[in-house]
Amino acid sequence: MPLDQQLAKAVASVPECLAGGYVDLTTGMLLSLKTVDSHPRDVIDLVAAATADLFQGQNVSMIETLFKRARGLPEDNGHHYFQEIIINSDNLVHLFLRGKRYPDYVLVLVCRKSANLGMALTKARLSMPQIEAVV
Repeated sequence: MPLDQQLAKAVASVPECLAGGYVDLTTGMLLSLKTVDSHPRDVIDLVAAATADLFQGQNVSMIETLFKRARGLPEDNGHHYFQEIIINSDNLVHLFLRGKRYPDYVLVLVCRKSANLGMALTKARLSMPQIEAVV
């Protein structure tokens, strides 16, 4: 099943999900997008860049380096401490999940604020293996 279909399946399974995307942090590209509503093109164009900033921005990279140093780990071991990020905005919940098999890819899901956060996160996590299987 192609990535677009798996992403559509994930969006359908996550409660009150309005949009989903799959971002390649290495290239900064939005590889797939599924929305149930129209969203401004300017916002869609910035999704990949904003996601890369969240997971690989200068301050995040510095924090991860300091954690590795404090734990006596090599700084270039490829491990990332930031795995999931949840952002609550005025009307929406934004879920960002780093891939387990492919840590340079992030699943982005946007739900209504009324969504049950625990259920949305659980369903998002359950969709990751199927999405990673087609990448």
